[in-house]
Amino acid sequence: MRTKRQKLKRTLGRVEVFALAFGTMVGWGWIVLPAQWIEAAGVLGAMAAFFIGGLMCIFVGLTYAELTSAFPLAGGELAFSYRGMGYFGSWVTGWTITFAYIGVAAWEGIALSTAVDYLIPLSKFGFIWNIAGFDVYFSWSLIGIIGAVTLTLLNIIGVKPVAVFQILLVMVMLITGIIFVLGSFAFGESDNVTPLITDWKGVGFVLLMAPSMYIGFDMVSKSAEEMNMPLRDIAKVLIFSIVGAVAWYILIILGNSMSAPLAFRHNTLVPTADSAAYAYNSDIMAKVMIVGGICGIITSWNGFIVGASRIIFAMGRAKMLPAIFGRVHPKYQTPVFAVIFVGIICCLSPLLGEKALVWLVDAAAFGTVVAYLMISISFLKIRKKEPELRRRYIIKNGNMIGKGAVISAAFFLFWYTPFSPSALLWPYEWTLVLVWISLGIILLVFSEIAYSKDDVTDAERELLMFGEEYAREITDKKKTP
Repeated sequence: MRTKRQKLKRTLGRVEVFALAFGTMVGWGWIVLPAQWIEAAGVLGAMAAFFIGGLMCIFVGLTYAELTSAFPLAGGELAFSYRGMGYFGSWVTGWTITFAYIGVAAWEGIALSTAVDYLIPLSKFGFIWNIAGFDVYFSWSLIGIIGAVTLTLLNIIGVKPVAVFQILLVMVMLITGIIFVLGSFAFGESDNVTPLITDWKGVGFVLLMAPSMYIGFDMVSKSAEEMNMPLRDIAKVLIFSIVGAVAWYILIILGNSMSAPLAFRHNTLVPTADSAAYAYNSDIMAKVMIVGGICGIITSWNGFIVGASRIIFAMGRAKMLPAIFGRVHPKYQTPVFAVIFVGIICCLSPLLGEKALVWLVDAAAFGTVVAYLMISISFLKIRKKEPELRRRYIIKNGNMIGKGAVISAAFFLFWYTPFSPSALLWPYEWTLVLVWISLGIILLVFSEIAYSKDDVTDAERELLMFGEEYAREITDKKKTP
């Protein structure tokens, strides 16, 4: 039975796409985690870890740029990996990148509750439970839940309002970041820049987090079907957003190290905010930084909801997940049920408490690196199998760049394994990974049973995945698994 292919509305220009990508990469982490990075790896070690992580993203980002110009479709990774690795490889890639995006989107609710509690101390009532030593109260969780509901509704209304909202918040965040860095240089001291470097285990700890801090540049591929801009400009926007994020994190680390002495930084609740207050000798500056951090939370949260919902939508449209996820809102032309699914998870995550923030970051980073590895392999395979494929942007020395992306992703993937000194934490982080794998298997089995009556052929799935403009001509009627 042939299914009508749902489409998304093209409304995004260059500025909106950049704001979505950059705003997604720069969230709450720059406010709350720098002291932890410096303590673990040292100032130079932490900066080096983020520089190395940025290089991996640039390698992978270049492959994204070429592939997105060839396949400007919603949930780009799904299309890339399907073309390069087939049905199963595509499904694994789609589900892991969804995990990465939802994982970080989920911790934004926790971050919002933490930020508001710092800005305006919340009354504690409605004790729910204690998780890893943190008492979770309903009053605390409610802030994150309200944020999740609000952003879910905004994303249902349309991606254009989301993008305009994103631009305004990114501008506020940039201003507060500039204020912090200038203050640290003007009022801080070079003697505060200690320790310079610790050891490889500490650098590995920061490397473990870096991919989740950069995840978001691939928003460009996920929202490609909604872009209203020349495809050749995709690479410029994508690479510029990565370079901007690398510079941002390195400057924030340096600013934190200069603004206050080591002993002070180790005893702060929210490092960047408290360090700003110390440097400027004003508690007001801490509040200003928290406002910038809240803007970062919302921009990042927005981006991850957009990205995760587009992948889920693309999988539903291609009959890889239940069909309901592949439907669009009749009025707003947004993937309404995919957005609601992501929104429900974001509503539940604040109930995990503050300690879950790091668990979700690390687990999401694992999913990110797995997906990047799959995309890099797909890039090389597509170049070999389809040399005549029309690409609006072609990277120079593409095979070398693709191999560099594979090596970089594999290198990062090692740091999450039990063989690494910075492996994912058991049971918390590995439990998140295993729960997501189990949910994916359940949905995959459900989909296979539901679609078995339709007898989905290779040709039909090709059209559902790529549309008539980008689909290959396939005559094989064999049912894909």
